[in-house]
Amino acid sequence: MALFKEIEINVPFIDLKRWEPGLHAALMDKFHAMTLDAQFIGGTELATLERRLQVELQVAHAVACANGTDALQLALRAGGVGDGDLVLVPNVTFWATFEAVVNVGAKPVTVDADLADGGVCLDAFSAAIRAVRPKAALLAHLYGWGSARLSALRTVCREQGVLLVEDGAQSFGVRYLGESIYRGAHISTTSFYPAKVLGAAGDGGAVFTNDAELADKVRRLGNHGRTTHYGYGDVGWNSRLDSLQAAFLNLSLDHVQARIASRRQAAAYYHEHLPTAGIELMKAPAGYEENGYCNVCLVPDAKRKAALEAHLKAEGIGFGNIYPSVMSRQPGAAAYLKGHFGGQAGEQLCASVLNLPLFPYMTESELQRVVAAVGSVLGTRQCH
Repeated sequence: MALFKEIEINVPFIDLKRWEPGLHAALMDKFHAMTLDAQFIGGTELATLERRLQVELQVAHAVACANGTDALQLALRAGGVGDGDLVLVPNVTFWATFEAVVNVGAKPVTVDADLADGGVCLDAFSAAIRAVRPKAALLAHLYGWGSARLSALRTVCREQGVLLVEDGAQSFGVRYLGESIYRGAHISTTSFYPAKVLGAAGDGGAVFTNDAELADKVRRLGNHGRTTHYGYGDVGWNSRLDSLQAAFLNLSLDHVQARIASRRQAAAYYHEHLPTAGIELMKAPAGYEENGYCNVCLVPDAKRKAALEAHLKAEGIGFGNIYPSVMSRQPGAAAYLKGHFGGQAGEQLCASVLNLPLFPYMTESELQRVVAAVGSVLGTRQCH
């Protein structure tokens, strides 16, 4: 039974207000009690969240922090990355992945994309490691899955002594070879930005690792480098996740599997019913169970893509472009970029990507409206 009344309204790209019955009341009760008790920083909610994340993601250590960008910077700094170090960065990713490298004083080198799954090209990645001998590399697990070559990417970094930081902001709930995608990572991160699969009521993030020494370093750096309340073993900064955000995330964790299941159902609906003419639906590679983070359509014909976007807008249907430009072409990258490996597959991907609405508890009528709108521009096929 649908949790929400099905009415003919615009279909947003994402709807952050589709909470489970009773969640809002439970949240208000919890916030009321916490504010009366002045539980704002640290405490039970934060400790509980970190323990639950360890279990949920099959990692030994989870360290919550202020946001997903800080999580990347904490992971890099904890791994010894700093001034002048070269770091490989996917050319197709969110700006924070590139930005984090610059913010720790390192120098980014971009690596081209693999059109099959949106991850980095293994050949270009390996060539970059041989050529520039980077201190570290970043991977971004985009679209709700990861690279088909993830095991190989991890292996080449391990064999070459390159710190691999995996940006898992879009991959909460993703299963790789039957396990959490975070489990096999040396160090990985996530974002709790509200639009993520597990989103907070504001900013938040976390770092995950199975290395106790790395986890301790991350925790110190995110709390002013403290060893005691007024003792400082490092120069860190303030990147604490507040207790109210932790409480919100704990309540959301109670429902996250239902939300992921709903997202997967919507993703499957698109794969079954979307037209095939002039459109390619990117899907999770073999070995993955996606989390339904987003729909990925590829429309390589620029005129047809523009026509489809215009029609969706006219029909009141939201859409996105994750992402419309590569890192190496961003104006802000020019002063910092130290090289690029591979070709222009990333540019091709960015030019053709179109993301349709996908969020928890989409109704069938909403999905039907989206499919019909796409079909009216690109043509339809027989549905099974």
